[in-house]
Amino acid sequence: MNIQAIRAPEGIRRARSENPKMRERDLAIHLGISEAELLAAHIGQGVTRISATVADVLPSLEMLGEVMALTRNESVVHEKTGVYESAKTTVGPQHALILGGDIDLRIFPSRWAYGFAVEKTDDEGGVRRSLQFFDAAGDAVHKIHLRPKSDVAAYEALVGELRLDDQSSAITVSGEKIREEVVDDDLPAADVLRERWSAMTDVHQLFNILRKLKLTRHQAVHLIGEDYAWRLDNDALTAMLYQAVRDEVPIMCFVGSSGCIQIHTGTIHTVKPMGPWINVLDPGFNLHLRTDHVHELWAVRKPVTEGHVTSIEAYGADGQLITQFFGQRHEGQDERPDWRIMVERLQRLPASKVA
Repeated sequence: MNIQAIRAPEGIRRARSENPKMRERDLAIHLGISEAELLAAHIGQGVTRISATVADVLPSLEMLGEVMALTRNESVVHEKTGVYESAKTTVGPQHALILGGDIDLRIFPSRWAYGFAVEKTDDEGGVRRSLQFFDAAGDAVHKIHLRPKSDVAAYEALVGELRLDDQSSAITVSGEKIREEVVDDDLPAADVLRERWSAMTDVHQLFNILRKLKLTRHQAVHLIGEDYAWRLDNDALTAMLYQAVRDEVPIMCFVGSSGCIQIHTGTIHTVKPMGPWINVLDPGFNLHLRTDHVHELWAVRKPVTEGHVTSIEAYGADGQLITQFFGQRHEGQDERPDWRIMVERLQRLPASKVA
């Protein structure tokens, strides 16, 4: 069978029937298509096209009750169970926020291109329901999975409200992944970056500093100097998770897709390795991270009004940020000393191995 036939909706459906146990994302990769195209091929067969307009979607999610929010990238999956609290939701044209006690998101509405409501029958005959959203390249930006306590009637009503008139299987994906842009021009002098970095009073100011200097985060940590960023042994990430459990140090874990950043805040209790994965398996929070995808691990110190905050940042071989960890902290508070001490004591990469 030629590649065009495989990628046609009927070819995709045939491949799905021949691989019923394979996860959608894995099957899409196997077929050389996007996950959004895989779902679109099943329109009318448990899949419904819905609006991906963030202003239409977010304010209505609270009615679903308890659900599981999932945001992932190629290296890490972040799952949080809770309620999308509408009173703590702000939607703007460029940014949207959910600041709930459990569901904590930073959303970029322009990146949300396709939406689907998905119903699947599991091995026990039950029905699994979800809302899934994708960017223009067909990659998942955010998914919402119903849980046993979810309101199914509210879900069905919401799908009816969001349902698009166009229920065709044809979608056009861009094929271009949304990534932090790497500029090949000469990098600015390190002292320019250090001057602006040292003047920060809030961690959120870093975005504009890097944008104006045309730097990526990865380039910046290499330039800034060891008093602000130092390379860690890659095993320090797993060591940090185990120590956070042992010492009951509450953390913040950030994982981003192209259109959403999802945050967990609080203590963690169960860390388990499984092959290349390191997993946090707690009630209400699961994290699945491919340690073999971590090419560089950095400890990064950023000035704030109260002093400074320290993060652990994992980067892939392409220089893209995989995940970030901080100690739990509220705006206006100094950093937790137990988190700061823990990070500073993690195994550093010998200077001879730092590129």
